Amino acid sequence: MSCLQTIQDYGLRSIGFGERLLPRSDFTLCEQFTLIGSGMIWNIYFGVMALATGFFLATAVALGKASSRKWLRKPSEWFIFIFRGSPLFIQFFFAYFLFLSLKKTYPMFDAFTSAWLGALIVLFLNTAAYSGEIFYGALRSIPKGDIEAADAYGMSGWSRFRRVVWPTMLRLAWPAYTNEAIFLFHATTLVFFSAFPAWQQRGDALYYASYFADKTFNPFVPYPILAFYFILLTLVIVGVFGLINKRLNRHLPVARKAKMRFRLNLAR
Repeated sequence: MSCLQTIQDYGLRSIGFGERLLPRSDFTLCEQFTLIGSGMIWNIYFGVMALATGFFLATAVALGKASSRKWLRKPSEWFIFIFRGSPLFIQFFFAYFLFLSLKKTYPMFDAFTSAWLGALIVLFLNTAAYSGEIFYGALRSIPKGDIEAADAYGMSGWSRFRRVVWPTMLRLAWPAYTNEAIFLFHATTLVFFSAFPAWQQRGDALYYASYFADKTFNPFVPYPILAFYFILLTLVIVGVFGLINKRLNRHLPVARKAKMRFRLNLAR
C-alpha cells in the first residue's frame, strides 16, 4: 500500500471516515504518522472549543472574584479553587461517572458520556478556572490612572468596562493566557487516556500513539511522532496569540509593549 493510499484510508479515521479496522501488523512509518495525525483532529477540537467557550466564563469569573458583593465573589472563588486544586485527570474521572449515573435516570444525558461533549465540558470548566485567575490578576494590575482618566471622560459602567477595563485586562493577561492555551492543548491528551472511552477505536493522537507502542513494543517511534505534532501545534498557537498580542498593544510605544514569553509548565 502506498503512503498516499494510507493517507486516504486513515487520514480522517478518528472522526469516522475511512477504514474501520486499524492495521494489525507490519506497521509502516506512514501509517503511524497518518493515524496519529488523524487523532490530532480531536485534540484540536477539544482545545479550540474549550478556549472559545472558556474565555467568556473566565471573564465572568474574574469579574465575580473582583466584585465587592459576597454573593458574586464567593462562588467565583470556590469555582477557581476547586478546579485549580484538583487534578484534571480526576476531574475527567468523576465527570464521566457522574454523567453515567445521570444517564441511568435521565436518558437525555447520554451524549454527556461521550468524549465530544462530556470531556469538552470538563476542559471548558478547567480552563475557565485557570484563565479566570489570570484575568483576575490582570484586573488587579490595571493602573488606577486609566480608571481615573475614564471617569474624567464621563465613562461609567458598561462603557468604561468595554473601552478601558476589558482591553487593558486582556493586554496585561495575554502572555500568561497564551501559556494557559498551550497547556490546555497538551492536556487534551488526557481525554481518552482517562475515563471517557474511544468509540470504535476513534481516539486522539495519544490513543493511536499508545496503540502503536503496545503493538510494536517500541515506544520510541510513535511517541516522538506525537511530540512532533504537538510542537507544530504549539508553534501555531504561539504565532496566532502573538499576532493578537501585537493587536492588543498596537497603541503603545515599542518600549512598553508586552512581549510574549513562552514558559514550559513542568507541573500544574
